[in-house]
Amino acid sequence: MLGAALLHAAWNAILKSGADPLLDTALVALSGSALCVPLLLIVAPPASASWPYMAISVSIHVGYYATLAAAYRAGDLSHGYPIMRGTAPLLVAVGTIGMFGEALSGTAWAGVLLICAGVLSLGMIGGGATRKATAFALVNALIIAVYTVSDATGARVSGGVERYVVWVFFLMGLPFGLIVIALRRGAFVRHAARFWWRGLAGATLSGLAYAIVLWAMTRAPIAAVAALRETSVLFAALIGSLWLKEGFGWRRVAGAASVVAGIAALKL
Repeated sequence: MLGAALLHAAWNAILKSGADPLLDTALVALSGSALCVPLLLIVAPPASASWPYMAISVSIHVGYYATLAAAYRAGDLSHGYPIMRGTAPLLVAVGTIGMFGEALSGTAWAGVLLICAGVLSLGMIGGGATRKATAFALVNALIIAVYTVSDATGARVSGGVERYVVWVFFLMGLPFGLIVIALRRGAFVRHAARFWWRGLAGATLSGLAYAIVLWAMTRAPIAAVAALRETSVLFAALIGSLWLKEGFGWRRVAGAASVVAGIAALKL
């Protein structure tokens, strides 16, 4: 899971490092679908019980990709990424109370407060932190929480996690990618011709990261895996500082550390 966290932070850094996050996101989404085509020949479709969850994931990923690109156009990786990934496990943990009747312990509630404090501090830090970026990041976090629970449930009833991963990754990139092509065909073609490697690299990292996550969710509690996955916020903060030169002041360190501490406390 720590490896998956690093892979996820890395592919988000690829998006942020480009000149146009929207086109890069579409390129990654379509590259993911293309990479899955050969696998469709050897991996059977998932069991029918998982199809409704795949439909939810494919539909909601249009909003996920759109808000992800918008957050990176409006602000820094080391601002938006911790908010998106740090808030999602909080929403998953709180949502499971109503869905599955799971009560949070005192330590877990301490984790909730730490995450909230970290998210709020990151949202108020200057230098790449804007209200627009914060708003898109929070909407993205809600979407992440929804597809996390949906995909974890779908993978568990799919008859084989590899079947769910391959087919959901093939399908989920198509709607968003085709929408972007319809809106900006010329710009996308020029961008893809020049930066095709970014799409392949991002799709490979993204696919491997989520395959690990879904595999883990078939063997461990969803909330625990979702929480551990989001240690990626520290990787993103380091990548943002060392590679993207976004700055790494003490307030950003404190905010990211608070989010990670809260994530850990959720499942202690």
